[in-house]
Amino acid sequence: MKKRILLNGVGRIGKIILRLLDKNDTFEIVSINEINPYIKNIVYSINHDSTYGNIENKFKIIDNNYIQNSSSKIKILNHSCLKDINLSNIDIIIDASGKKEDKNILQNLDVDAVFLTHPNSNADINLILGVNEKQLDKKIHKIISTSSCNATALLPALNLLKEEKGIFCGDIVTIHPLLNHQRVLDGSFVGSPTRDVECNFEFGRSSTQNIIPNKTTTIEACSYILPNINSDLISSSSLRVPTDTVGAINVTLFTEESSTKEEIINIFEEYEKNQKFPIMLNNYEPLVSSDFKKENKTTIIDHRYTDVKNNKMIKLLLWYDNEWGYASKVVEILKYYRNKKD
Repeated sequence: MKKRILLNGVGRIGKIILRLLDKNDTFEIVSINEINPYIKNIVYSINHDSTYGNIENKFKIIDNNYIQNSSSKIKILNHSCLKDINLSNIDIIIDASGKKEDKNILQNLDVDAVFLTHPNSNADINLILGVNEKQLDKKIHKIISTSSCNATALLPALNLLKEEKGIFCGDIVTIHPLLNHQRVLDGSFVGSPTRDVECNFEFGRSSTQNIIPNKTTTIEACSYILPNINSDLISSSSLRVPTDTVGAINVTLFTEESSTKEEIINIFEEYEKNQKFPIMLNNYEPLVSSDFKKENKTTIIDHRYTDVKNNKMIKLLLWYDNEWGYASKVVEILKYYRNKKD
């Protein structure tokens, strides 16, 4: 029997999850809760996408609060809080709203599990495949964070090098595409505590005309999963760039043990050969960011820029589709959860 899902929010991540789960044999999205009150606009935004193209199996409105295509019939809800929703026919909630909900509210929801598509220190577990999935215990982990796109890309690589070479210290710079809370042209900017967005004056500047420096919570998100990978060990910053999707991370690590460039490349190649999940991809081709669009692997090591200096300084460049790739990992975590024995 299919697990019935309530999808909370059909923004950038939510509607990709909807696309990935359409015609799925294991999961069925039966309800969508969206703060947008206009069902015509909801179905329009689901059917059409400037980044990934239009879907072939288009949805249409039927009745007043349902949308349907050839494989799915979905009820559209409009509630500001999950506790106000009748969950009698729901097994799992995927909260892709980006909003931080009170933990007590989430714990009291009458469903098997709530998946949060953002890092959350109050979750029962923050989970990244290839790092800590074995710790998942369905008996005690009801609120499950699928972490962030950046941490999902970075932590498998950091964890691998930590196990193989030890990490003395390091620095990362994320090069991240623009997001919906940014401005097209210069204007005011006010942060949102419920969405983990600080009041950053630079975000009031035009996202299409500037490279915008910013803080990043990437290492903080990593520390929720591996506490010894934290801001005392690795410094971080971010550059927001005017592209639609696919991010990169410039990684500098000082290791406890010596290495050669060939040895580091071999470590990643062996991992890719033996990985249980579609996580890592080693690239040697002369590619650019758009070439990785819609790639479901999320730790893409570009070995054109892999290097080792003085035996203990490692340089890496990682690519990842911050929307499609990350949403693919959310779906992979759902599958892992379903197959995990109680």
